[in-house]
Amino acid sequence: MAEQIPLYPVRSAAAAASCKRAAYFSAAGPGPGAERSSRYQLEDESAHLDEMPLMMSEEGFENDESDYHKLPRARIMRRKRGLEWFVCGGWKFLCTSCCDWLINICQRKKELKARTVWLGYPEKCEEKHPRNSIKNQKYNVFTFIPGVLYEQFKFFLNLYFLVVSCSQFVPALKIGYLYTYWAPLGFVLAVTIMREAIDEFRRFQRDKEVNSQLYSKLTVRGKVQVKSSDIQVGDLIIVEKNQRIPSDMVFLRTSEKAGSCFIRTDQLDGETDWKLKVAVSCTQRLPALGDLFSINAYVYAQKPQLDIHSFEGTFTRVGLLDLELNQLTKALFLALVALSVVMVTLQGFSGPWYRSLFRFLLLFSYIIPISLRVNLDMGKAAYGWMIMKDENIPGTVVRTSTIPEELGRLVYLLTDKTGTLTRNEMVFKRLHLGTVSYGTDTMDEIQNQLMNSYSQTQSQTSGNNASSTPPRKAQSSAPKVRKSVSSRVHEAVKAVALCHNVTPVYEARGAAGETEFAEADQDFSDDNRTYQASSPDEVALVQWTESVGLTLVNRDLTSMQLRTPSGQILTYCILQTFPFTSESKRMGVIVRDESTAEITFYMKGADVAMSTVVQYNDWLEEECGNMAREGLRTLVVAKRALTDEQYQDFENRYNQAKLSIHDRTLKVAAVVESLEREMELLCLTGVEDQLQTDVRPTLEMLRNAGLKIWMLTGDKLETATCIAKSSHLVSRTQDTHVFRPVTSRGEAHLELNAFRRKHDCALVISGDSLEVCLKYYEHEFVELACQCPAVVCCRCTPTQKAHIVRLLQQHTSRRTCAIGERGRPGRRACAIGDGGNDVSMIQAADCGIGIEGKEGRQASLAADFSVSQFKHIGRLLVVHGRSSYKRSAALSQFVMHRGLIISTMQAVFSSVFYFASVPLYQGFLMVGYATVYTMFPVFSLVLDQDVKPEMAMLYPELYKDLTKGRSLSCKTFLVWVLISIYQGGILMFGALVLFESEFVHVVAISFTALVLTELLMVALTVRTWHWLMAVAELLSLGCYVASLAFLNQYFDVPFIMTVTFVWKVSAITVVSCLPLYVLKYLKRKLSPPSYSKLSS
Repeated sequence: MAEQIPLYPVRSAAAAASCKRAAYFSAAGPGPGAERSSRYQLEDESAHLDEMPLMMSEEGFENDESDYHKLPRARIMRRKRGLEWFVCGGWKFLCTSCCDWLINICQRKKELKARTVWLGYPEKCEEKHPRNSIKNQKYNVFTFIPGVLYEQFKFFLNLYFLVVSCSQFVPALKIGYLYTYWAPLGFVLAVTIMREAIDEFRRFQRDKEVNSQLYSKLTVRGKVQVKSSDIQVGDLIIVEKNQRIPSDMVFLRTSEKAGSCFIRTDQLDGETDWKLKVAVSCTQRLPALGDLFSINAYVYAQKPQLDIHSFEGTFTRVGLLDLELNQLTKALFLALVALSVVMVTLQGFSGPWYRSLFRFLLLFSYIIPISLRVNLDMGKAAYGWMIMKDENIPGTVVRTSTIPEELGRLVYLLTDKTGTLTRNEMVFKRLHLGTVSYGTDTMDEIQNQLMNSYSQTQSQTSGNNASSTPPRKAQSSAPKVRKSVSSRVHEAVKAVALCHNVTPVYEARGAAGETEFAEADQDFSDDNRTYQASSPDEVALVQWTESVGLTLVNRDLTSMQLRTPSGQILTYCILQTFPFTSESKRMGVIVRDESTAEITFYMKGADVAMSTVVQYNDWLEEECGNMAREGLRTLVVAKRALTDEQYQDFENRYNQAKLSIHDRTLKVAAVVESLEREMELLCLTGVEDQLQTDVRPTLEMLRNAGLKIWMLTGDKLETATCIAKSSHLVSRTQDTHVFRPVTSRGEAHLELNAFRRKHDCALVISGDSLEVCLKYYEHEFVELACQCPAVVCCRCTPTQKAHIVRLLQQHTSRRTCAIGERGRPGRRACAIGDGGNDVSMIQAADCGIGIEGKEGRQASLAADFSVSQFKHIGRLLVVHGRSSYKRSAALSQFVMHRGLIISTMQAVFSSVFYFASVPLYQGFLMVGYATVYTMFPVFSLVLDQDVKPEMAMLYPELYKDLTKGRSLSCKTFLVWVLISIYQGGILMFGALVLFESEFVHVVAISFTALVLTELLMVALTVRTWHWLMAVAELLSLGCYVASLAFLNQYFDVPFIMTVTFVWKVSAITVVSCLPLYVLKYLKRKLSPPSYSKLSS
C-alpha cells in the first residue's frame, strides 16, 4: 500500500480550498460535497472550536480567530409546567416539533460521516454523493403549478376572490354570470403564472451557464473536458491559471518545482489577496501526472462541518408595499362585512337572512378589487423594464420583479468594501523621508538619484575589488552622520524592495499545465513577469521599486535577487522572515547581502506599531495624519544593522523560543521584540486603494437622501477606516470612534458607556468586539449604532454580515410608522456586494444589489438587482426606486377607489329599493368597467412622475419623504375612501333624481357618468402627462362609445342618443368631479408639496 494522504484540518497547508465554495454548495472535504448547509449538523461547541477550517494557514490559525463560525447561543429561561407551559408557547413548540418530525421523515436525512476517497477512481466511493451543481430555481416540473398557486392564495385578496368565485356555483347565491367572477380571477392567475415561468426559466438558464463551465479531468487515458456539474468525488481535476476552483479540492500537485501555489479565497471571505499554499509533499514528488494513478492512494476526510463557508438558502421575497396592501385589503373586508350586516339589519332579518347576508357580501365584493393584484404585477414588470432600458445605468438587470418599489423605501444601506467601493487596485502615491516628500509627479527624481547612487556604489566596489570587507559595528555604537538625500533615497527604496513577501512569477512558453518543472521553457523577460503576494499593498510597493529602477527578479524560500538600474544583479540571503499579524501590525525580514556579507533587519508596519520602535523624530505622526486624511494607506519602514555576533545570539534565542512547550507565542514575540529597538527610520510610504468610479459623489448623494450607510468588510481595521475616509463614507468633519477590542462583559460595558458619550460620530468596530457586544448588550448596541451617521464593521465573516442585517430589521421595527404585518420591520435595509462572501448578507436584506466585478457573479446572481458599477446605485434608488414606489402607491389606491365607488353606488341603490340584494349592474357591464373601459387610463399611472429624473438626482433630499410611507398610509387611504363615498353617492342619487320613467335609464345614466368620472379622476391624479396617457384616455372613451351600440341588453339605445341623456350625464359628472378639482387647486396653492417648486 502506498503512503496515505491524511486530510485532517491541521496546520499544514495540504489541501486547497475552493474559491467557489459559496456558489457550489459543497461540503468540507474533497470533491463536491453536501449541497446545502441545511444538511450540515452542529457538533459539540468545544469539539467544533478545536477544529480548523480546511485551508486555514498557520498564520490564520493563530491570528484570525474571527473566521470561525460562532455556534448559536442558548437562552436560559424559567421552565414552565402544565397548562401555563402550553398557553405560553408550548402549543407552538409542539406544532414545530411535529412539523420537523414530518419533514425529517419525508426528507430521510442520512447521518453525515467521514469519507474515504480514492484518487482518480470515483467508482470506488462507498456512498453516493450529490451532484456538483448549483440550483437557484424555486420549483420543478411537479411543484411549479402548486407552488405558484400557494404563493398567490396565501394573500387574503386572492383567497377572498377564490371563495367568492366558487360561491357562484351555488344556485341560491348566484347573482350574475360565472365569467363575471372567474374571468378576472383567471386573468390574474394567468399573468402571475406567466411571470413566474419567465423568471424560473431565466434562473434555469443562469444555472445552466455556470454548471456548463468546462474543466480538464485527468484520466488513465489522458485529459478530457468535463462540465462542472459532472465532476465527481475522487476525480483528478487540473485547474489552470486564473480559473475558478469548481468544488472543494485537495491540493496534490503543481507545475512549480517547490510545490507552492497562490490561490484567492474571495468567494469565501471577500479577500482578493493571493495566499500561498503548498501541495501534498508525497504527490508533489512524483515524476509525472500519470503517476497519481499508480500510487493507489486515498484521502480520508472528516464529515462535513458547519463553518463560515456554508451557503445560506434564499427565500421568496415579498415587498413591504404588498404587505401594506394586504393589511388594507383586510380592512376593506371588515368594511364589507359591516356594510352587509347593516343592510341585513335594516331589512329586519326577515326570511332567510343568512342567505341575504351572503348575497350582500357578493354584491359589495367589488370593495376588494381583484384587479389590484394584476395591475400591481404588471406595473412592477413595467418598472423593471424601465430600469433595464435606462441608458444612464447600462448593464443593470432586475432579477426579482416583485419588489422594485422597495428601492424607494430604504433607510439602511449595507455595503461591502473590496470590489464594491474599491477596485482593490493599489497605486503607490507618496514617499516621505522626513525632510523631503515625493509624489507621483516627482518619481523621476527618485529614479535619477537611485541611478546615481548605484553607479557610485558600483564604481567604489570595483575600485576596492581586492580588499576584504571591513569589520562592522553595531548600529547603536555607530556615530550619527547626516546622510545625503541621494543615500537616504537609496536606503529607502532598497528597504521597500527587500521587506515584503512578494514572489515574481514567470509564465511558461508551452501550454499551461503541460510543463513539468521545465525552467528552461520559461521566459524571464520583464514583460512576462507578474507579482504574487498575500496583499495587494505589497505588490504595489514592489511594482513601484521596479518603476524607479530596482527590480525584484527572483525569490524563493531562502534568497531573493534584485536588479539595479545599471543591470547588476544583487543577491540577498533570507535569514529570517516575520510575517504580518493583526496583533503586531508589522512584518520584518533579516537578509544578508551576498556581496558585502552585511546583515540587516528591515521592518515595516502601521504607524501605531512602529512609532515606539524607531528612533526619536518629530515628523512621523504629523505626516501619517496628513496621508490618512488624503485616504492613503501608510506604512513606516525602518532598519537596523546587525553584526554576525548579534545575529547568532538572536538566532539561538529565537530557535530556543520556538521549541518551548509553554507560552511559545509569547516567548517568540519577546525574542523578536529584542531586535525592535532604536531602529533607523527610513521612510513613510503612502499607497492608495483605487476607488470605484464616482464613489464619493454617489455616497454623498445617498447620504443626502437620508440613507445611513454601513460598511461591512472582512478587511483589517486600519484598511477599513482608511477607505471609509477616502471614499467620504465618513465626512472629513465627522469624528470617528474606534471601538476598542473587548473580550468580556465588563469591557463591553465600559466601552459602550464611552461610546454613548460621543455625539454625531462614525463607529468603527471589529467582528470579535461586535460578537461580544451582541452577546451581552444586543439591544443597547444596536440602538447606539443606529444613531451613528456611518458604521464600519471590519473583520466580519459572512455569517456576521447576515446577522447584522437581521438585527437592523428586528430593532428598527419599533420606530416605524409604515403599515405592515405585525413583527415585520418598517425600516428597510439594502445590502450591496460583489462576491460570494456577500451572498448571505444580500439574501438577508429586504433588497439585495449585486455588482458584477472581479470577484465573480455569485453576488449578482443571488441579488434582486445587479449593476455593473457602484455609481449606478444612486440613480437606481433616487430615480427608479422613488418613482416606482410613488407610482405603485398611486396605482393601488386608485384601483381601490374604482372598486369602492361602484360598491357605494350599489349600497345606495339597495337602500332606495327596500334593501333588496339585487345587483345594479350585471354581466358585461361589470367586466367591461374593470377592463376595457377604465383599465388603460388607470394603468397609465405607471408613467406618471412628479419631478424629472435630473431633478431627482440633483435634489436627493426628495427621497427622504418616501421612508415615512406617506404615499400609502392610513391618511391617504381614508382620503380616497371619502372621495369614493362622495362620488358614488352623487352618481347614484343624481341618476335616481334625474331619471323619468324607466329603470333602464337609471343604469344608462349612472354607468356612463361612472365611466366618465373615472377617466376624469385619472386626469386629476396625473402630475406629468405622457402621450401614452392621452392615448389611453381617448382609447377607453372610444371603446365605451362604440360599445353602446351593442349594449341594447342593458341600455335603451334610442334614449342614449337624445340630448336629455347627454346633459344629465354631464351634470352628474361635473358635480362629482368639479369640487375635487377645486380642492386640489387650493391645496397646491396653500400647502404645496416638496416637489412642486422643482417641477415648476
